[in-house]
Amino acid sequence: MTPLAPLFDYARLRAFVEANAAGYQSAHPFPHIVIDDFLSADTVAELVEAFPEIKKQESQYGDELKMEDGRYAQREKRWLSSPVAVKPVIRRLYWELNSADFLECLEILTGIDGLIPDPHMFGGGLHETRKGGYLNVHADFNKHPWFRLDRRLNLLVYLNPGWQPEYGGDLELWERDLSACVKSVSPIAGRAALFSTTRDSFHGHPHPLTCPEGMSRKSLALYYYTHGRPANEDPSEHKTLWKSAGKD
Repeated sequence: MTPLAPLFDYARLRAFVEANAAGYQSAHPFPHIVIDDFLSADTVAELVEAFPEIKKQESQYGDELKMEDGRYAQREKRWLSSPVAVKPVIRRLYWELNSADFLECLEILTGIDGLIPDPHMFGGGLHETRKGGYLNVHADFNKHPWFRLDRRLNLLVYLNPGWQPEYGGDLELWERDLSACVKSVSPIAGRAALFSTTRDSFHGHPHPLTCPEGMSRKSLALYYYTHGRPANEDPSEHKTLWKSAGKD
């Protein structure tokens, strides 16, 4: 059997992360980077073709959780975390994004040593938001519920060929005091967004999608952990911290 070629050129990726580490670590409002053409158009096409129909599960809370302003925390969002409930091309990407070579590149870029992937992909995996749906601004849960590890990074990979600006769905990065949205990232195909997760790394896509019927906002999410946090970060455990920001 002929071995599969890696999805990434790791020499090129390593050069990229070395060149952009300082920019990532000093980015405002919290460490982050946006990487265009993270995946090739051919790979995106394969992943979109393999993207399953995701049905809502009772464990996927948030559609019924109301905020202080009366809005729901999220609407019309579905996700599938199981790494074995997807087609081989998606499992192959999961493997690469959790490999030692890729983790080493993440450590160089972010300055975070000892990154640990999550084989359960708790809360991660395939994400889909349908027309009219949104994800209100929030800071993510900070402890893995089973391993008690500290969540340190979010990697979001977008799978939306033909996505138009008027459809909405931009990832918004907010000031730590929630005074303003600092950056918007359109979820175009092949783009990746990586950011550090702390108690005040507020983000979301809080405006209802206006994409055509039958279209949806698709992404792939992986989270990375460490054993412990830096002394300058609040170590107290919290669940997802939903905030009433980005109201229409």
